[in-house]
Amino acid sequence: MAATKYDWIVVGSGFGGSVSAYRLAKKGYSVLVIEKGRRFSLEDFPKTNWDLKRWLWNPALGFKGFFQMTFLRHLTVFHGVGVGGGSLAYANTLPTPTTDFFAAKSWRHLADWQSELAPHYETAKRMLGATTNPVMTIGDHALRKVAADIGREEHFHPTEVGVFFGESNKNVPDPYFDGEGPDRVGCTFCGSCMTGCRVGAKNTLDRNYLYLAEANGAQVLAETEVTAVRPQAGGGYRIETDASSSSDQPIAFSADRVVLAGGVLGTVPLLLKMKEDPNGLPALSPRVGDCVRSNSEVLFNVVSSRKDQDFSKGIAITSILHTDEHSHIEPVRYGAGSGFFRTLLAPHSPGSIFIARLFGALRAFLRHPIRWMRALTVRDFARQSQILLYMRTLEGTLRLSLGRGWRNGFRRGLVSNVDDASQAPSAFIDEATDLANRFADEVDGVPATLLTETLLGVPSTAHILGGAPMGDSPETGVINAEHEVFNYPGLYVIDGSAISANPGVNPALTITALAERAMELIPAKGA
Repeated sequence: MAATKYDWIVVGSGFGGSVSAYRLAKKGYSVLVIEKGRRFSLEDFPKTNWDLKRWLWNPALGFKGFFQMTFLRHLTVFHGVGVGGGSLAYANTLPTPTTDFFAAKSWRHLADWQSELAPHYETAKRMLGATTNPVMTIGDHALRKVAADIGREEHFHPTEVGVFFGESNKNVPDPYFDGEGPDRVGCTFCGSCMTGCRVGAKNTLDRNYLYLAEANGAQVLAETEVTAVRPQAGGGYRIETDASSSSDQPIAFSADRVVLAGGVLGTVPLLLKMKEDPNGLPALSPRVGDCVRSNSEVLFNVVSSRKDQDFSKGIAITSILHTDEHSHIEPVRYGAGSGFFRTLLAPHSPGSIFIARLFGALRAFLRHPIRWMRALTVRDFARQSQILLYMRTLEGTLRLSLGRGWRNGFRRGLVSNVDDASQAPSAFIDEATDLANRFADEVDGVPATLLTETLLGVPSTAHILGGAPMGDSPETGVINAEHEVFNYPGLYVIDGSAISANPGVNPALTITALAERAMELIPAKGA
């Protein structure tokens, strides 16, 4: 790098990190963004998720993709890695949570969140190019029939998404930032949003916030993992790094102020490690790792026995059905040919004990043996299957800590435990099961879930949140309402780990809005 001393260092380039980098660079600060994953061009994305080396992130195996699966005792977590963070792998959806989120007991005493964040949600939508999905797919029509069956058709509608639709496959000059952004290409509705948009229509962060941050002088150091954050005697912080996917020598940097934005599975382990280090951040709040939550999700894969239906066409998530004020369900898809997850599926079988789930899976097969035989032998799994994502806002929290277990190879790593006075996330919710069965009947299909759910009863999530909760003191939170870490001035947490309630929806827009609010509170350089 040209310099090792910066005004600000931002650790992570997801929604919190990219917003921070752009707003700080625009205010005149020198900014370095350090990202564990690699930088991707359109040609670097895999054509399907069978191309594991380009899709999955596991450098030890030679996989340098942007999608990672982390297996905890109570959750299987899907998350993104790379320049652009989770935006590379997420499903484009940009919903605003309901009033319950802003008024949640866990953080409502810290600010009038709904009114304070309202203008920042609007800014975030503009920056991320939020617009309404214009195309209804086979899965949407099936879900609308389910909505009518349960008397909720008026609560079914298209999604708000960060996609440039324009004219399909046509390249045009930047339509968002008065020509200051990159050229864009109209969406082709190929369904491959979550394996990386090879077209150039998906509004990933490297095409808006991060792109503009670099245009304003911010530097991005990819394939580099931050291993330590240490206060310096004269003020500021020393950032120690290591190459995340090569044998390059470690590099140390210093900064007056630091933003931690590596997501829950990047920021929280780093904070836990630094709290244990007497030369790190030993005065961190004892609440580090607390209040970790998902969106209480249940994921299904409904496999249709009908070869005349193609569920792969469209964008990643095209519609949403609100089943009540707390819950909703969405149809999700991968592009044609992306059938990797068929290797990890089993019949959906709710149950509190293993033997009950095992017999339930057998009963599910015997109930529709012909459908199951056809489902198991489909040629193109993505074309003949529809993922269903059910979410709700009701709470249940975990605590993350450092320990050893078989899930991390008995090496010291993250382990999960159920928070006091809480309950573990559930892989099975009665309403979700009913909706999946109704959808399956509409498309002559069968509902399946991941093996980790059927065999172990462990739910899956793409939206892990919390671990650095907000509070009004170190006894109640890791950070204050301005995202600054208690006892460590100039150190901030601005990512999903700072979300202190369950939004019940994809959190990308909310993380972006919170980051915009936090950056608005930082004065321009020299002001």
